[in-house]
Amino acid sequence: MTRFTRWTALTVAAALLTAGCSGAGSSDDDSGKDDNGNDGKSGGTAMDWGRCEATGSEPAPGGDWQCATLQVPLDWAEPDGPTIGLALIRAEATGDDRLGSLLFNFGGPGGSGVSMMPSYAPAVSALHERYDLVSWDPRGVAASEGVRCRDDKDIAAAESSVDGTPDTPAEERTYLQDAADFGKGCQEAAGKLMAHVSTTDTARDMDRIRQALGDDRLNYFGISYGTELGGVYAHLFPRKVGRLTLDAVVDPTADTAGHAKNQTRGFQTALNNYLKSTGRDPGQGSREIAELLDRIDAEPLPTSSSGRELTQSLALTGIVLPLYSKTSWPALTSALEAAEDGDGSELLALADGYNERDASGRYGTTTHSQRVISCLDDKQRPTVEETRELLPEFEEISPVFGSFLGWDTAGWCHDWPVPGQFDTPEVSAPGAAPILVVGNTGDPATPYEGARKMADELGEGVGVMLTWKGEGHGAYGSGSDCVDSTVNAYLLDGTVPKDGKVCS
Repeated sequence: MTRFTRWTALTVAAALLTAGCSGAGSSDDDSGKDDNGNDGKSGGTAMDWGRCEATGSEPAPGGDWQCATLQVPLDWAEPDGPTIGLALIRAEATGDDRLGSLLFNFGGPGGSGVSMMPSYAPAVSALHERYDLVSWDPRGVAASEGVRCRDDKDIAAAESSVDGTPDTPAEERTYLQDAADFGKGCQEAAGKLMAHVSTTDTARDMDRIRQALGDDRLNYFGISYGTELGGVYAHLFPRKVGRLTLDAVVDPTADTAGHAKNQTRGFQTALNNYLKSTGRDPGQGSREIAELLDRIDAEPLPTSSSGRELTQSLALTGIVLPLYSKTSWPALTSALEAAEDGDGSELLALADGYNERDASGRYGTTTHSQRVISCLDDKQRPTVEETRELLPEFEEISPVFGSFLGWDTAGWCHDWPVPGQFDTPEVSAPGAAPILVVGNTGDPATPYEGARKMADELGEGVGVMLTWKGEGHGAYGSGSDCVDSTVNAYLLDGTVPKDGKVCS
């Protein structure tokens, strides 16, 4: 069982390979204090940059990449208490006219910026000329006290035995027990950290990173979940906002059920656009895919992977992955055709790419960290009864994705060991410099409407909306010269576009 991670499209491309204005602002206040008076200066901020080491199966990045560890408070309410280390990576600006640092978060929550930044650097070469490219593993992620809630053997067992759309009381019990067991595993692995990995905690870490980098204001590029993180930072530290770009934007006004509905609409829209591209009627094509998933639910498909079958949940995950990028649609066509012929191998390979499962059966931990972070953020915990009442609405939105994402509202944080912190994040940032908000009309994971809501919530004169009429998760670097040049002009020259600019 997994909520579909709000994660940058470049990561999805990697998974597919595995499967086969004056942005600087002005302020007299250099304290960095947030609205609670927290100045974020307790403890040391010095970093000793050095050679990056290999992590797990990931080789050490070469070239000019440097790594460091920054100590931050475990609990920001006790800034002089115990600390944890945050892993950072950077490559210094390649040109002479340096503007400072540009901090990246690629989404998730749960994605490793240390692993992602070197791969993403070629896509932002124009920015690299004048900015040090910097990213990090947020607390609870990968090299920054990363959390692993379950071992590989138990993950594989759950994939084959837990139905993400339970149809019987027995399947419901198994589904909820698995969710509760996962939470207990997270608690055992994370310990005290479990209550201190929220988006707010990480936003405070970002200001500590800003200080350690020696920047007066934060220049930031947030993608997917990184947009929510950027909005929360702007709310806490409006006077420290430099040039912030938010791309593939999370709706800050949506609660737990609202986010699930948004993703249901987004993936169904992307599926409709995919079906149109193949000359099929979206309604009929969706019904046929839903019927295929029902057949797989009743009888999983054989695969070429030894001893493994394609379950309904794995099939759905395999369908989701290529919807993140239009360039991946041919892979979806091939996988669906093979499944219709009784072979689940291609959909299973796509699902494995999404779930970070390698050929030896080892799984990544992005979804572990994602769950620990999002369940600490989300105060709402829909019950099974409430979910059953919501299911007809989800299924009306999408016959393919509705049931899965509807049930996810009950299972994701079921019987979670720590309470959630808020219904929706606060991102209002009065007094902040203009923030560029980029929305993509065909985005499956963070539907376009969320970008307009983010711009509105940031506040008048702060949120500046840029629209791209395109496909895929994220707009920058996705093939639009209009988007790329507008973002580059903002980040490099401080040129703020007219609010509402449209790139087609």
